[in-house]
Amino acid sequence: MARINLAIPEQKIFSTEIAVRITDINYGHHVGNDAFVRLIHEARVMWLSSNHYTELNIEGASLIMADLAVEYKAESFYGDVLKIEIAVGNISRAGFELYYQIITTRDGQNILIAKAITGLVSFNYEEKKVRELPVKFIELLNTKN
Repeated sequence: MARINLAIPEQKIFSTEIAVRITDINYGHHVGNDAFVRLIHEARVMWLSSNHYTELNIEGASLIMADLAVEYKAESFYGDVLKIEIAVGNISRAGFELYYQIITTRDGQNILIAKAITGLVSFNYEEKKVRELPVKFIELLNTKN
């Protein structure tokens, strides 16, 4: 399998810091891949909240994750504070991409820990159908893109 190589857009729409918890550590004594998925989920929820949205209510629409890829670059350990930056990728009628860059600082040096991308789709959970992204939300994504 070829390694993925994500190109993170330069313009970030959101940044937050999340401390690595002991529950994020696996038997290899570093942050596990499942924990990275939870960490980027938390960062995405924080971004939505900063815009007065939730994953279940964006102008009446909800979001569902269509795909996810993580490119691991370095280990992260208990005690690290992870800076997670989010950028917008492609936007379509019913979905969009979010990119995540995860960095920590150790011994005065910034260390790139991981890069990730999620494909998110506007979804109606009651009808179990994809729906168009709300216009107001598309405008928000485009002002940050």
